This record gives sequence, C-alpha cells and structure tokens, in this order.
Amino acid sequence: MSWFFTLLTVILIITGSLFALVASIGLLRLPDMFSRMHAASKAGTVGSGLLLIAVGIHSGDISIFVRALAGGVFFVLTAPVSAHLLARAAHKVGYRLHASSVVDEMRNGAP
Repeated sequence: MSWFFTLLTVILIITGSLFALVASIGLLRLPDMFSRMHAASKAGTVGSGLLLIAVGIHSGDISIFVRALAGGVFFVLTAPVSAHLLARAAHKVGYRLHASSVVDEMRNGAP
C-alpha cells in the first residue's frame, strides 16, 4: 500500500503546484486588482490546500495528517473571505474596475 500513498502524494503535489502556478500567473497577467485578488484567493487556496494534504499523507502519521487537513480547511474558510473583504474595501475607497463593460451595481445604491 506504500506505492499507493506515494502515487497519491505525487499527484497531489503536482496538482497543487499547478494551481499555485496558475495563481501566480494570474497575479502577473490579469488587468486589475479585483481580478488579481480572485486568482490569488481561488487558485492559491486550492493549491495550498492540496499541498498541505500531500504533506499530511506523506508524513504517514495520523496526527500530522489531521493538522494538515485542519490547515487546509482553515485556508478554504479564510482566504476567499479575506479577499472578498479586501476587494470590498478597495471598491469603497474608489478603486475603479478595469473593464468598461462591467456594470457596477454597488455604485447604484445596492448594499
């Protein structure tokens, strides 16, 4: 069964690394802050979570796996929420959207 866990760890590390790479490319290539925050929060969260789970599986110890799983859950719960709050704060202070075809519903009085 050792080869199964090794293969699973390799798949999780490669997949998590690809998600982290997509997040970093998104930070460099996307046009405005809101799009960049979306890439960093979504793809970065998935990549970090997969890498943490891979480390937990590779350790072979159930207590380390549970801690890694708890860290992954913490990432999933906090990173998108914090990115949303930062984007909302940036919008409230007047940071403009890049695309001209986007309808800004918050400017029209929506909460």
